[in-house]
Amino acid sequence: MSLIEGKFGRNLLITSVDQVVNWSRASSLWPMLFGIACCAIEMMATAASRYDWDRLGLIPRATPRQSDLMIVAGTVNAKMAQVVRKLYDQMPEPRYVIAMGACTVGGGPYFKWGYSVVKGVDKVVPVDVYVPGCPPRPEALLDGIVKLQEKIRRQTISKDFEVPSPDTVQTAALY
Repeated sequence: MSLIEGKFGRNLLITSVDQVVNWSRASSLWPMLFGIACCAIEMMATAASRYDWDRLGLIPRATPRQSDLMIVAGTVNAKMAQVVRKLYDQMPEPRYVIAMGACTVGGGPYFKWGYSVVKGVDKVVPVDVYVPGCPPRPEALLDGIVKLQEKIRRQTISKDFEVPSPDTVQTAALY
């Protein structure tokens, strides 16, 4: 028998701070909707009544300062990459990114001949979850959100995070 076993009443919940913080972060994601092309239609369908991402705790926000999740859905051009990066920088920490669709993940059909298309949004912002497809179905986006929630639940706040120096931060190479 341990020292604390039996010392507390039945109404006291004992857990780690990591579990409580990660549960609250994963259960209340506030995505900034960033629909650029045809994948945005599937993202809207995921938020509609048939698939209802509200049951996963997603509350869509229209401003980056209130969002902790960016869902990039569509083709990112060189001019749009600057906007994506600026909006990402305005989001508070911790922030997460889901790349939705073949054009967002790797350039899509414009990979070889599209001179102004960024060959993957991961060259602009760090991506946590990739959702492939052209365009991906709402079920695939829901699966990506669930994968992101699982990733958030595995994080820890107990270790010290290093702030990268400015010379090691990768910036987007605009075409």
